[in-house]
Amino acid sequence: MAMGKVPGDSEGGEDVGFAEINITPLTDIFLVLLIIFMVTSSVIVQQAPGGGAQEGLKVNLPKGGTTDITARATDLSVAILADGRFVLGGNVLSEDELKRAFADAQQKNPDTIVIVQADEGVPHGTVVQVMELAKSTGLGQLAIGVREAQ
Repeated sequence: MAMGKVPGDSEGGEDVGFAEINITPLTDIFLVLLIIFMVTSSVIVQQAPGGGAQEGLKVNLPKGGTTDITARATDLSVAILADGRFVLGGNVLSEDELKRAFADAQQKNPDTIVIVQADEGVPHGTVVQVMELAKSTGLGQLAIGVREAQ
C-alpha cells in the first residue's frame, strides 16, 4: 500500500492528500526545548562570577515616590563632616567609638536604621566606610540623608 492512497483502491486510484497536519508533536518538542534552555541559562547565570549581578551591597531599591523615611527615636543619624569627622548625637566620635555606638544600638534594637548624612565634599569612600561599620555590627538597614529639592 502506498502512502497517500485510500485503502482498497487499485494502483490507478487517485492520490489523497492529508486533510490536516498534526502539530501537537512539534509543539511538544518546542516546549521541551524551551524548558531545557530556561534551566540551562539559569544555571549558567548562577555559576557566573558574582552570581549574575554586580557584587556589593544588596539594596532593595524603592519604587519612585515622594515619601521619605521618618526617623524614629531608636534610629541613629551619623553626620560626616567635610573634614572626615564623624558626629553622632552632637558628639564627635572616632571610628572605634562609632563602631561601639553601632554595636550598642544593635543590642538595644536590631531593627535600628542608620541614617548617614554626609557633606557634599566628603569622599564616597568615607560614606562606604561608615556603612560597612554599621553592617559589621549587624545593622543592615541603611539610609542616606539628603536635602529637600527646592
